[in-house]
Amino acid sequence: MPFTTLRDGAQLYYKDWNPQGSTHTAVFSHGWPLSADAWDKQMFFLASRGVRVVAHDRRGHGRSEQTWERNDVDNWADDLAELIDKLDLKNIVLVGHSTGGGEVARYTKRHGQSRVSKIVFISSVVPKTVKSETSPDGVPVEVFDSFRAAMLHDRAQFFTEVPAGPFFGFNRPAVKDKVSKGLIDSWFTVGMQASLKAVYETTYSWEVDYSEDLKALDIPALFIQGDDDQIVPVQAGAYAAIKLLKHGTLKIYPGGAHGIIDTEPDSINQDLLGFIKG
Repeated sequence: MPFTTLRDGAQLYYKDWNPQGSTHTAVFSHGWPLSADAWDKQMFFLASRGVRVVAHDRRGHGRSEQTWERNDVDNWADDLAELIDKLDLKNIVLVGHSTGGGEVARYTKRHGQSRVSKIVFISSVVPKTVKSETSPDGVPVEVFDSFRAAMLHDRAQFFTEVPAGPFFGFNRPAVKDKVSKGLIDSWFTVGMQASLKAVYETTYSWEVDYSEDLKALDIPALFIQGDDDQIVPVQAGAYAAIKLLKHGTLKIYPGGAHGIIDTEPDSINQDLLGFIKG
């Protein structure tokens, strides 16, 4: 399996599909508490259509090393930069889902946009998910405190309830006939493989303000979100973010849940392909 050694000696796992002869390259950053595998539907689709696709397991997640320190968005951005530099990727499209949206935004702030041509945010935590004076539609910090307490008390139970409920919107009566036990079990399994400390500390990245990161973007940006996202309120996410982007495009999925890359993959895949090759 391909790994790269980071500046602190940690091993970062990554996938690199269809690297030969591709004219476009997309680099994916996954959401909490998952791994690069969360992007398999998109990566298979795009690689089958001539796009080089790269995705990594964030440190502490999946197959990457479970480091005790550096489980924060600045270090995730630096890890991503090391991977991009190692593979000498250029003219790339960055794609971030949920927490991964914060990671790709912070990458452009800390490492510039010289290697990036476009950026995509899907159900992202930017510009600011936690409720505050500048983000009145955000999530009260007490909710995040309850997440942290639940993980420390009984992570397995909590990681059963999240995918069975709000993450994929399976708690909505309208989708009761579309509930996927396999998808729930997969989310649980991958999440439980991650470091408890990493998934615990990741929740603090949802309290970061990424407004300045977005304002600094000088490249085309696509923001995709479902209007029934129960994890990141759409008013605090997509609708707030689009106001900060110089070259932004907004795509709202009516009734879409937070995990739309799995619940509506066909539409997401087509939107990504059109944006990448457009």
